[in-house]
Amino acid sequence: MKSPVALLSLLFVTCSALAAEPQVVDLPSRPGFTQRILAITPENPKAAVILFAGGDGDIGIRPDGSLARGGNFLVRSRKLFANQQLLTVVVDAPSDHSSVPRETAEHVTDVKAVIAWIRQNNKVPVWLVGTSRGTQSAAYVGTRLPPAEGGANGIVLTSSMISDRRGTAVPDMPIDRLRVPVLVVHHKQDGCRSCLFSGVPRLMERLTATPRKELIAFEGGIDVGDPCQGRAYHGFNGIEPEVVGKITKWITAS
Repeated sequence: MKSPVALLSLLFVTCSALAAEPQVVDLPSRPGFTQRILAITPENPKAAVILFAGGDGDIGIRPDGSLARGGNFLVRSRKLFANQQLLTVVVDAPSDHSSVPRETAEHVTDVKAVIAWIRQNNKVPVWLVGTSRGTQSAAYVGTRLPPAEGGANGIVLTSSMISDRRGTAVPDMPIDRLRVPVLVVHHKQDGCRSCLFSGVPRLMERLTATPRKELIAFEGGIDVGDPCQGRAYHGFNGIEPEVVGKITKWITAS
């Protein structure tokens, strides 16, 4: 039996390891422009995840690390990822755009700079993780930037855009080119009409070249407000620790 002092010391060490200090970085990504990120680097990370929020992707990272808009599933779960010993990077809109220019060469260049920044000091696999419209970022960059050219080692798609009138739905992208592991995470009761679970099988069928793929489906949680927003089933509201835990387990097993 450990003494009370020993237990308190152990608790302090554990909490200190989990509570990594967030870092705001403006990365030079294209001539004259920067890509702002919020990074949390735990001690001895097992892998790195680059998180792409849904919507327009503009989350308003302030210089002190606070956020103007932080309700998105991935954004509000950033500390959960970091607590799983994942180097966690949240991507904002670049300096020359008021939103993330998802399906563009500019976006690919910006994300490549983020991946390079991670790899400068951390020899760990890098994963692109998107949710809702953020899956368009993860999938698009993945199809344009293979690992041999500075791309990521794997991709996670949560609440994927199955249909879209404003851009290209993920199943309609050339995802048959992806030759890295791909994890698809979706809520069976997702009520967002662009992200209905019934369309997920078509997405899975299109992943023909990946060396490893899997669908992890969830149920339950809390469904509040707009079905396409982060506090509905669409955003895994109320089950975030379980979802992040299973994503982490899949990533670290790859």
